[in-house]
Amino acid sequence: MSGSLADFMSQVFGDSTNTIGSWQMTARAVVVLAYGLAVVRIFGRRIFGKWSPLDVILSVLIGSNLSRALTGNSPLLATLVSTTLLLALYWSLARLSRRVRWISWLVKGREVVLIRDGQIDWKEMSRHNLGPHDLDEALHGEGYESAEQVRIARLERNGDINMMAR
Repeated sequence: MSGSLADFMSQVFGDSTNTIGSWQMTARAVVVLAYGLAVVRIFGRRIFGKWSPLDVILSVLIGSNLSRALTGNSPLLATLVSTTLLLALYWSLARLSRRVRWISWLVKGREVVLIRDGQIDWKEMSRHNLGPHDLDEALHGEGYESAEQVRIARLERNGDINMMAR
């Protein structure tokens, strides 16, 4: 970057070696917001739609990363580049998970049968930290009074519990 452009960028956005002023933080906020909107448009609005484990981790990392860029604790451009790399890795894993079963399981998890023909699988319930009250809530939310009315209930990969009547 040429000296005059670097000086201009430092005046407008500050740098991570000094405390930035409120107007520099405001300029960074505009850039971070525009970046966030561009990311959602490029990677798709469902980027965090299902909240797989990868979605949760990525949202925490991106939020942390962008907050550091906003407050001046990290260089703005380097932070945006590293965030873009995280998103590219996310996108790659999401694409691969459509084709490679073990990557899909790693990234999105697997569905689990909780009820089969009215019988509750307490071992699976326990494995996924679900108790009787969680099951009652799911049953009532689907319009059932008891597990005996359910042919099959699955804990889906996105965390929802779906049921089919007997």
